Amino acid sequence: MRLGFAAPVSGPLATPDGLTHVARTAETLGYHALWTYQRVLGAADNSWGEANRGVHDPLVTLSFLAAHTSRIRLGVAVLIMPLHTPAVLAKQLTSLDLLSGGRLDVGLGNGWAPEEYTAAGVPPTGLGRRAEDFLTCLRTLWTQPVVTHDGPYYRVPTTRFEPKPAQSPHPPLLLGGTATAALRRAGRLCDGWIASSKATPTAIRDAITVVREAAEQAGRDPDALRFVCRAPVRLRPEAGADAPPLTGPAGKIRDDLGALTATGLTEIFLDPNFDPEVGSPDAAADIARDHVDQLLHRFAPATD
Repeated sequence: MRLGFAAPVSGPLATPDGLTHVARTAETLGYHALWTYQRVLGAADNSWGEANRGVHDPLVTLSFLAAHTSRIRLGVAVLIMPLHTPAVLAKQLTSLDLLSGGRLDVGLGNGWAPEEYTAAGVPPTGLGRRAEDFLTCLRTLWTQPVVTHDGPYYRVPTTRFEPKPAQSPHPPLLLGGTATAALRRAGRLCDGWIASSKATPTAIRDAITVVREAAEQAGRDPDALRFVCRAPVRLRPEAGADAPPLTGPAGKIRDDLGALTATGLTEIFLDPNFDPEVGSPDAAADIARDHVDQLLHRFAPATD
């Protein structure tokens, strides 16, 4: 099991100093990857949660972190495909992969906010078919010397796409989603799957089975796939055993992480952004930093 950590993309630590501190500490302590997520808008009534009130762009953040680290991998879970076009996104991801020395992991999903679809000029229908076309186009851009793509949603006339990414044939593509069609799509077309942070261990285990079966039916090696999950941790030393999953003292959080590990996941990343005491714009900076520093050191892979 590889353990990663989320970069502070919301709240008082989402500053140059805060991001640099977390990134360099995570790299020194042996974490496998730094992760971000995408949220373009926030709910007018703040009903999407404190962490979603103000979120930095994930790729700009990862580019900043690439310049302040040298070994740790850089991931996004997830980019919302309907908000992008494959050709433009492929160029951004390629540049980031090259400039980071081939450290990029790309999570992709369909998102869930109708307001963001509207702002991007995309109808909230046919998202599954659109995702299929998006993934096919993206891989074509990265793998073909001369590119032609004529799909139902995206077209690229006969051209060249250069340079190619540092990683061959391209940065790992990890698909998010919970519907059976999305799970099967991950097995057929992608390098792995990203679980919902709200899913139970049983649901994650069942989903992994579907992804692996789809990969095998497509003639792919299911053992080569990666299975990643965000762990929205809330360190609360005073909480009892009846606290929600991943909330409480370090020992309880370790037990909850153990239950996730037993599902077949290959990677988990700790994400304190969704703790209101860390990721809220109203959180106190000193308390947020203390929470994050405690998590980084108490769960450090290098000291297990």
